[in-house]
Amino acid sequence: MTTRSEPVPGRPDPGPGVVMSERRQLINLTYRLLGSLAEAEDAVQETYARWYAMSRQRRSAIEKPGAWLTTVASRICLDLLGSARARRERYVGEWLPEPLPEPTEWITGRPGGATVDPADRITLDESVNMAFLVVLESMTPAERVAFILHDVFRYAFAEIAEITGRTPAACRQLASSARRRVRDSRAPAVATAQQAGIVRDFKQAWETEDIAALVGLLDPDATMTADGGGLVSAVLRPIEGGGRIARAYVEIGAAAPGLTIREKTVNGRPGLVSQHEGVNVTVFAFDIAGDRIRHIWAVRNPEKLRPWQGC
Repeated sequence: MTTRSEPVPGRPDPGPGVVMSERRQLINLTYRLLGSLAEAEDAVQETYARWYAMSRQRRSAIEKPGAWLTTVASRICLDLLGSARARRERYVGEWLPEPLPEPTEWITGRPGGATVDPADRITLDESVNMAFLVVLESMTPAERVAFILHDVFRYAFAEIAEITGRTPAACRQLASSARRRVRDSRAPAVATAQQAGIVRDFKQAWETEDIAALVGLLDPDATMTADGGGLVSAVLRPIEGGGRIARAYVEIGAAAPGLTIREKTVNGRPGLVSQHEGVNVTVFAFDIAGDRIRHIWAVRNPEKLRPWQGC
């Protein structure tokens, strides 16, 4: 990701079209690094602010604008991850990644109400599902940056070393450590159609308050983690055990009459969204192993759900 430090005679300043064409790549990178769409957008905005803060002469000296933007965005994220780690340790209850709004229902494929600029769309793949993002949260900032840049975006360790201020060998070690964390947490792949069927069965059992059916769909050692924020009280600890989770969901339904459960894509996988009086109040992401649900993440923080309103 090298850039020239001296102006090159006759080289024009890269136009806005060239520079802004990198926005989608930068959003994809920063979201995976930060786990928050709002923070990712702020990081990209700051990256562009630094680009345009340079003189025209300095911009024209940069041989590869895309590489410069990626380097700067990654360094911004590395700094943010350090401060975010401290903030999240003080967070009341569990901190969960921000789910990506997806304007389609996973069963019908019908479009939702919101449209997304293609330049802002996150490419959905294995590296943005909620289980993966939760594992990323357990990594150090340097591990996360080295792993995402190398294993997801295929940058060389020599390039990553320039960003992190470490040696290529140290970056290789960081990525290897991160890779072990991901491998140890990963369940065997389950076909999307099978996942959709299990999530749909969970929705139906929840709506009919069928505790036995819910227990049958949940792994005996399943966990359910929920966050909170603002006026929404936080759930301080994960609920563990299929039976306890099943009873908790029946209690949720009883405590909130009129709750509507919708089938929505959440970070590329079948998920659910609960809606009350036309407002999306919780986004549910699932991790499924075999034919059982082993993790449920319930995102309730209103700030994280702001992009979901209207979807």
